[in-house]
Order: sequence, then structure tokens, then C-alpha cells
Amino acid sequence: MSEPQPSVVRMRILHTSDWHIGRTFHGHAMLDALRGVLDALVAQVRENHVDLVLVAGDVFDSTTPSADSYTLLTDTLVALRETGAEVVLTSGNHDSAARLGFQSRLLRSGIHVRTDPAALSDPVTVTDADGPVHVYGIPFLEPALLRHRWEGVRTQEAALAHAMARVREDLAGRGGRSIVMAHCFAAGVEPTAHLERDIQQGGLDVVPLSVFDGVDYAALGHIHGRAVLSERVRYCGAPLHYGFGEADKPRGTWLVDLAADGGIDARWLDLPVPRPLAVLRAPMAELLGDEQFSAAEASWVQAEYTDTLPERDAMRRLQRRFPHCAVVVHTPPARPAAAETSYASRVRAAHSDRELIDAFLGHVREGETASAAEAEVLAEVLADRTAAEALA
Repeated sequence: MSEPQPSVVRMRILHTSDWHIGRTFHGHAMLDALRGVLDALVAQVRENHVDLVLVAGDVFDSTTPSADSYTLLTDTLVALRETGAEVVLTSGNHDSAARLGFQSRLLRSGIHVRTDPAALSDPVTVTDADGPVHVYGIPFLEPALLRHRWEGVRTQEAALAHAMARVREDLAGRGGRSIVMAHCFAAGVEPTAHLERDIQQGGLDVVPLSVFDGVDYAALGHIHGRAVLSERVRYCGAPLHYGFGEADKPRGTWLVDLAADGGIDARWLDLPVPRPLAVLRAPMAELLGDEQFSAAEASWVQAEYTDTLPERDAMRRLQRRFPHCAVVVHTPPARPAAAETSYASRVRAAHSDRELIDAFLGHVREGETASAAEAEVLAEVLADRTAAEALA
């Protein structure tokens, strides 16, 4: 009879990022919606017996957070700590490192804030039955602010390479398992509209994956969509949708089990979506009346109406059906190719007032001249003017 095998002991980690506390959605406050989602995140930590929570930057959306934003952060951190988990936060490009970090020494035991580049090689060490796990929190690194301290640093790649060299040097003297947290744009992320709004997509800001070699798990933030760049390098994205370009991206967290030998087992946990996003495209009459759009009446809506000409009071009319319509875009069908002659040439060639008006309308409306209804009005106006001139 074989001996029973001991159960595998793993440290359980929840990876989250980009809370953007205080951010609005096209002018609409999102604090209450975010509070509900963060409550669900706390429940994930409790129900899954998480040992360590990682918040990889952009905790706030502004360098000057409101009092309500501070309250939400405090409430969430306290609730996370009350589950028994350790919590590590780093600052992102939206955060003020000074404001996020100034209270770090006042926080209760088990909540760790890392905002100082000078201290990035000083890890938070969490111990389980298999020994220590060293968590290196790298705040957002702005090369322009570091070049006088770190020789040769001019780019994000150079900054992260320097930081990770320090991490590996420290880790070599400590031994044990390791995690790094960073806020950056790593190679392998698809450069589409759902990217975090302030990312520059030029080569200077791209950080190669090889920079993160030597650690067991890299918990990244900065990108608002989930991404698996390698088994050990992941983005979890933001907990809320903050733009219509993110509408098809799931919201959630990574639940990561870290084995005694540094092996990774990660699974995705969905977070609730307080209000779904819908991008609707059709002529205005269909948007206002067609039943196919009924499911979007409770959603955040970006309405793209395809009528040839702009509609009056488009937002007000659409909000009667879609109370949460946040964006209206006029996307007319492709116009005929513009004439080779210039507008000035067409004006000089006009032989009547009507031709002159058509030249103007075609110029300002990308080739669209008067409609049939407009032509009737113009004919009446021009006839009245001709009659008035005859009587003068």
C-alpha cells in the first residue's frame, strides 16, 4: 500500500491593478460603481483564502485625489487586510508617488506601499510553510526624473533593466521565491484602442519580456485589458471599463498559486460589470426605434449614427431611449471623391446663386450638396429675393 502523498503547499496570490480611483466615464462619476467592484474583489480574496494581494499601480486616477477617493482606498485596504491577506501596492503614472506613499509608515501591519525607486530592491517578504517569498514593488519609473540618479537611463526599457538588475542582485543574496510588480508597457501587448490612455506606443516605451527574467512571477499594470505575455508575465487589466475601446475586454483578477519550487498555476476570476458597454451603429431612425437595440437601453452607449447629414439634438434624442448614452458620433457613409478643382475655382465657375450655394455646401459638407427638401427651401428663398429686387 503506497504512502499518502503530502498535500502541495502553495502561496495564493491575487493580482490586480489600475483601480483608477476617482476616474470618471465621459463625465459620469464612477466611485460608487468602483466601490461595488472592489467589494467583490475583497470577497474573492476571502473566499479563495488568498495570502497576498498585489495592486500593480495606478491606484488613483489623479495626482490630487479627492477626499472620497482616499476614503474608498482606505476602506478597501482595511477590508483586504481583515481577510488575513498581506497587501502590496505600487504607484503608477497616474498616482502621485508622494501622496500615495506618505502614509505608508502609518498603515497597519500587513499593508505595504512601494513608491520610492531608491527602495525597489528592498522587498516585502512573506513566508509560508515552504519558506520566504520576496515581493519587489517597482513603482512607475519616469526616465526624465531618474537620469540624474541612474547613469545611462533615458528610456523605460533602460529604467526597468536597471531596476531589475538591482532586484536580481538582491535576490541572489536572499534566495527563495520571488515576485516583481511593475507598471509599464511590455512587449507583446497588442497596440490597439484599449491601451491605457497615456501610453506612448513608440519604441522608447516598450519593455522587452526578457527584462523580467529571473523572478517567478511578474505582476504588471498599465494596460487595461487582460494579457498573458508568458506563463510568468501577466497583465490583469482594470477592474472597471474606462473606455468604449475596452467594451469586449473581461474585467477580473488573476488568482496565482506559487508552488514551493516556484511553479505557477494561474486562473482568471471574473469581476462584476456594473453597467455593460455597447457601441451601436445605424441610421438615427433605427437607433431610436429598432428593437434590435433594446438590450442596450440599460448600458453605457456610444451611438454612431450613419445618416448622410448631421442630426440636430442628437444626444438629447438618443438619451430618451438610452439614458446612459455617453458618446454620439456622426459617421456618414463614404463621400464621393472630391473634385480636383479647388473651392475657389468652383466659386468662380458658378453661373447662378444656386450653383454658388451648391459649391459652398459641397465644400463644407465634404461633397454633399443640398438635399431635395433643402433645394425646395433654397428655390423659394431665391425666388423671393429675385421678386424683391424686381420691385426695388
